[in-house]
This record gives sequence, structure tokens and C-alpha cells, in this order.
Amino acid sequence: MQHSEAELKFLHRAAFTCTSRSSGSPLSLQPKLGVTLLIVVRVLYLQQVTGVQAAMDRWRGRVALVTGASVGIGAAIAKELVRYGMKVVGCARDVEKIQKLAAECQSAGHSGVLVPFKCDLNNEEEILSMFAAIKVQHKGVDVCINNAGLAHPESLLNGQTSSWKNMLDVNVLALCICTREAYQSMKERNVDDGHIINLNSMSGHRVVPNADVHFYSSTKYAVTALTEGLRQELREANTHIRATCISPGVVETEFAPRLYSQNADKAAASYTKFKPLEAIDVANSVTYVLSAPPHVQIGDIQMRPVEQVS
Repeated sequence: MQHSEAELKFLHRAAFTCTSRSSGSPLSLQPKLGVTLLIVVRVLYLQQVTGVQAAMDRWRGRVALVTGASVGIGAAIAKELVRYGMKVVGCARDVEKIQKLAAECQSAGHSGVLVPFKCDLNNEEEILSMFAAIKVQHKGVDVCINNAGLAHPESLLNGQTSSWKNMLDVNVLALCICTREAYQSMKERNVDDGHIINLNSMSGHRVVPNADVHFYSSTKYAVTALTEGLRQELREANTHIRATCISPGVVETEFAPRLYSQNADKAAASYTKFKPLEAIDVANSVTYVLSAPPHVQIGDIQMRPVEQVS
């Protein structure tokens, strides 16, 4: 049986309480029982932590690229991979935020390292230059996490072409360019166990009745198709490189404030109807995928807040 960290912490507190209360208290247990429970909980916790750590050990010291790593989900993913000992190249236009995150990782004593890299994913030349720099400085990419994405509230009937193009450039074309370059990097170094992970969305699996995100949804449907197409092409190439997409529902990040930058109330309302996912929830799904045995292909993880309907 797998126990969440929250469950284990609760049981640990319960066991501690059992050992701290006197046997005359109505809520107490016998001290020996409390000590036994405490030992069991500690063993379960160590087994779980050790199991995850052991599964991620094969990635220790290897290179991951995380796009859009300055804030939100990308920052959470980068931090977790550094915690597990990976060398993470985090790219974004706002590189100062990644520099700050890198300093936080170092101060926390994480065994990996976060390398900030300034890159505008709208510009193919900058993407190619980034991969060339990674090759020179770090030999190449072993894990590519295409996290960067954006949305503009542009309907299909009245939307601005420039906004549509921006969404296609970042959500689709940049993802494809990074995927191509990551694969070529793996191939030329005979890396046969690499992983390409695309941050998708539940919007890539259903269309909600909200005109503000209809075009955005089309770019995420493209990610769904591209990830499966990539999986098929990797099989045809006879490699063991894996392809996965992660499809979260509502996650409390900068997404809504940026989408509704002209309407703060509408942005805030996106996260008050129910408890949304947190960035760390999505980051944990990435480490779960990476920690799967090399023969296991996880194609898609769809995850929502419990109270989210659509």
C-alpha cells in the first residue's frame, strides 16, 4: 500500500501523541502500542522516500531542459528535479527569476544544480542557440520538459491574428523544435533511455463553453496528437526514448492573471470556486513519470482538482 506524505505525517503525529499522553486519558493508547505505531510509520515513510529516491537515482547528474522555468509549474518542476540531483537547464525570457530560484536550490542544499538560460521561444534561432550552448557546456539533453505555454482571451469569431500566432508559436512550434533538437541530442550521444515530457492540459481533451480559450484549446489538442505521434515515431526509430504528456486541469499559477490581465476580478475568480491543483502537484506527476521503470511507457496523465467538473 502506498501512503501519501500527508498521511504519513498524520500517522507520525498520532503515534507521537500516543507516546506522549498518559494511559489514563480517554484518547490515549498504551505507550507500547504508541511506540510500535511510531516505528511502523517511520518504516513506511523511509520505504516510500527511499523507493522514490532510488527510482530517480538513475537520473542523478543527467541533464534536463525545462522550458518556461521562471514561474509556476515550470519553476516547481525545475526545483524538484534539482532536488533529485539532476542538472537542470531552466529557460525563460525572464532569466532573473530563474537565477533567484537557482540560488534558493543551492541554499537548500539540493544535490543537483539549476542553470538559468535566457531564451525567447518565439524565436527559433534562440532555441537552436540554446541547444548548441547546452551541447558545449553540458554535452546534451537527456530529458526535455516542454512546459512553456500561454493563452490569450481571443475568440474564434473576433480574435486577433497576432494572438493566435503567438499561441501557435509557443504552444506548438516551440514544443516541436525543442522536441526535435532534444531527440537529435540524444541520438548523436547514443542516449537510448531519454524522456520527452509535454505539459499539456485538460483543454487538450475536451472543449469548454468559454470562447476565451477555444483557440488555446486547439493548441493543446495539437499537443495531444503530437505526443502520440512522437511516441509512434520513436518506436519506428527503434529507441527506448519515452514520450509523455501531463494534462492538468485548473492549477493555481500565473496562468489566469496573465490570461485576464485586464480583468483582475475574473482572474481571481478562476481559483476561488474550488480548491485548485498546486504547481507541486504537477511537478510530482513529472517525477512519477520519470521514476517509472524504463520498460513502462506512460502516455498521458490527466489530473483535475477533485471538485472540478469539466
